Amino acid sequence: MKGGGVKSNTLRVGSRGSDLALWQARWVESAIRKIAPGCAISIEVIRTKGDRILDSALSTIGDRGLFTREIEEALLDGRIDCAVHSLKDLPTELPPGLALGATCRREDVRDVFIPHPANPVRTLLGQRQGASIATGSLRRRSQILAKRPDIRIVDIRGNLNTRMQKLRDSEWAGMILACAGVRRLGWEESIGEIIPFDVILPAVGQGAIGVEIRTGDTGTASTLAGLEDYHTACAVGAERALLRILEGGCQVPIGAYARIEKTGEGEVLLIDAMVASLDGGTVVRGRTHGHPSGAGEIGGALAKTLLAGGADRILRDIRSGAPLP
Repeated sequence: MKGGGVKSNTLRVGSRGSDLALWQARWVESAIRKIAPGCAISIEVIRTKGDRILDSALSTIGDRGLFTREIEEALLDGRIDCAVHSLKDLPTELPPGLALGATCRREDVRDVFIPHPANPVRTLLGQRQGASIATGSLRRRSQILAKRPDIRIVDIRGNLNTRMQKLRDSEWAGMILACAGVRRLGWEESIGEIIPFDVILPAVGQGAIGVEIRTGDTGTASTLAGLEDYHTACAVGAERALLRILEGGCQVPIGAYARIEKTGEGEVLLIDAMVASLDGGTVVRGRTHGHPSGAGEIGGALAKTLLAGGADRILRDIRSGAPLP
């Protein structure tokens, strides 16, 4: 099966088992049915290391392939034909024999503040002195502390349902989640604030769905071709190129946001990015732009600018194993 195409006109789609992951897999299934109505599709649920280990912070258990490795193994073994991922979970270097078969249209890339149901203050930066805010992300933690060093950060893990229940059962002021996931599960009413980019830059690839395939599987590649969104692919291509050079992930506070905008001279790709120290005391931000056709080069150039501007020292300190503040 390895390297083969779709068999018996059936496409086996691999996915994690959370409500959000299954929403994404079913969205891909629905999109495929529209462009290939004769294709039979099955969704195969695969449990990953990130799903099994819920009592440790992401930053302490290693993050390369944390939510993808077991699914990729099933793909390489021929047990599934493609894999649906939150693109922010997919490492920038894919295993030999695998490729990104489609980058689907992006949802809102921003983070949102979810206040505790009993908390009347709806904005992140409007919280009381010393308020507790939950997040499992070093990227969010660092950017919050850069704006409000008095805030107490509480680590949180689990799927979105679990996190919502933990918030309800807590005395926290609120928590931070990705807007895309909250909207996809229909929980917009819980959002207190969609957080501006000047407060928190999102994760690389946030809001986008990626479909991974075997290289050489022309049948599956052809089936998925209609799911590709050009603007999203360019934007996340720039972000992932930046991340690849910075060699970041869950253990490093890196944020980025690329998008294509129309100008009088045509389309231009803009990208903002930041690298922050764990305590938020040092934040290196940058922006650049260029033609969308050079997305990878644009992201890579910004990464090098950030490194030259002090991000290299931040990353070196973090990788030396300095404890969280």
